[in-house]
Amino acid sequence: MKRVFSLIALVVFGSVSIFAQAQPAASEPIISFGNTAWMIVATAMVLLMTIPGLAFFYGGLVRQKNILNILMQCFAIMAAVTLQWVVFGYSLVFSGDGSFIGNFDWAMLKGIRITDVSPFFISQEHDRIPHILYVMYQGMFAVITPALIAGAFAERIKFSGFLLFSILWATFVYDPVAHWIWNPAGWLAKMGAIDFAGGTVVHINAGIASLVAALYIGKRHNYVNMTLPPHNIPFVALGAGLLWFGWFGFNAGSGLAADGLAANAFLTTHVSAATAAFVWMGLDWILNKKPTTVGISTGAVAGLAGITQAAGFVSVGSAIIIGAISSVVCFWMVGVAKVKWNYDDTLDAFGVHGVAGFIGAIATGIFATALVQPNYSGLIEGNTALVGVQTLMAVVVAVYAGLVSWLLFWITDKLVGVRASKKEESVGLDFAMHKEIAYTNVD
Repeated sequence: MKRVFSLIALVVFGSVSIFAQAQPAASEPIISFGNTAWMIVATAMVLLMTIPGLAFFYGGLVRQKNILNILMQCFAIMAAVTLQWVVFGYSLVFSGDGSFIGNFDWAMLKGIRITDVSPFFISQEHDRIPHILYVMYQGMFAVITPALIAGAFAERIKFSGFLLFSILWATFVYDPVAHWIWNPAGWLAKMGAIDFAGGTVVHINAGIASLVAALYIGKRHNYVNMTLPPHNIPFVALGAGLLWFGWFGFNAGSGLAADGLAANAFLTTHVSAATAAFVWMGLDWILNKKPTTVGISTGAVAGLAGITQAAGFVSVGSAIIIGAISSVVCFWMVGVAKVKWNYDDTLDAFGVHGVAGFIGAIATGIFATALVQPNYSGLIEGNTALVGVQTLMAVVVAVYAGLVSWLLFWITDKLVGVRASKKEESVGLDFAMHKEIAYTNVD
């Protein structure tokens, strides 16, 4: 009997020993199935934000004769910037250790195997996602950022000019800015600037470019008389709802893991959007006598843009404050400032995304709390330095995006032209640029 027990013990302990030796060392990063599954879903959700989310949100706001042009722009950007991203864009952002731009080590994703773990992580140092999934996830951010700019020059840009400018902008504006902030080697990242999901990289960046676009291209013909309502308000609401849904992948996915940080980002994102939508509805009701579907949809987007930078750093109470401030300020920008300053930002890309992005950048410096991420605290918790760094980041990116965007518009204008003719604008860009019409009467 003793021999039997001895034999059993030997087999058990031997098996445990072999199993232990087969496991990776505790410090060796591995691919987590759970985190990978979540990030695949989050990536698909961010894709949904551009097509069909942004496409329908913007498409419903323009006049009937221009909706297909907006849909085409969103689809074309998805195709063109995806190719730019995998060919060299991802490498420029995330390869190398340069302070200002990456190199071409990962061009065409050279040397990245399907078994490689992502070299970038937030809270899960060991249980990471595949490197190729990180490439794909970040690619969705690269896609939607230039797509946002389309809202500023809607109804009056040549399609060829739009396409060339978008590719140039992704290369010379988005890629450097993303490198500065999201690559640990970037000079703003080394200064301590933080942007959880793109409040600066996406919204300030695209928002300032939108303002430049509106000023460079000029107003639509008969802009003073542009009092026509959006041609399809249900499309606006549908697009806003899809954006709200996709934004959970945008923000909660930016922690790169299925954990408490993702849950916090999920919660703060939703609460900020709900607060901003409710506040905008109230402002509409009080000042314009009626609550509107377009208003509450726009308010939700303002709250989403405002919380993007802060989602992984602040508490739910701060999210309410950020949502409310974003709604009030963006409401003023859209309803008062744009009229007073007389510029034609067609779909308020600057007035909503750019302005809310600035609010989020500064708010992160104020409300960041160690209760969410122990390594980060803001002004409320006594860290005055973070506000300064966040302000510097916002200003630097705004100046860079503004100057380079203007230069790229000038170059594009010289090469292929950017402004549709008066006749093309009058006919509508659907037919003038694509020989299609969205709605037909069939007997």
